[in-house]
Amino acid sequence: MSSILIVLPKIEDAKHIRDILSRRGLKTAALCTTASTALANVHQLDSGVVICSYRVSDMHYSQLAAYLPDYFDMLLLTSAAEAGNCPEGVVSLTYPIRPPDLVSTVEMMLAQLERRLKRKKAGPGKRTEQEQNYINNAKWVLMERNHMTEQEAFRYIQKSSMDSGTNMVETAQMILMLAYDE
Repeated sequence: MSSILIVLPKIEDAKHIRDILSRRGLKTAALCTTASTALANVHQLDSGVVICSYRVSDMHYSQLAAYLPDYFDMLLLTSAAEAGNCPEGVVSLTYPIRPPDLVSTVEMMLAQLERRLKRKKAGPGKRTEQEQNYINNAKWVLMERNHMTEQEAFRYIQKSSMDSGTNMVETAQMILMLAYDE
């Protein structure tokens, strides 16, 4: 579950933003007046969005952004002049901030973060040694019998796998069965 941290120099401003978000059902994990407090909170949470102003008492926003782990994104509340200087990966909203814009931006960022984390978690699994051996042996057979380079043999297995809708290990096993059935 993703969390929201608000890091602003004035606690009253942070409470105001928390209230805007809570009216739309978005819960805030912590209100912070310093970046160091925010970083301490970040490391206790799974993932989320840090809403931050241009400058807090102990750190510039760009330093805070650099210290954030990859499972946290930053929303910078800033002037139009500074918005153009944002580093890559930092989303910004310019003053004056309209509550609907704030809420929709936070919702969008949370959704993107969830998708990114889900994709990362569901990434391709590591092949076992036996599965890798099937692929290596199939490449060797293709290289010997069809006079292919290793790259060509791998690409052939990969393309055949995609064309047939099977994974590469199954395709390699089929190549080996056909080669040794002759």
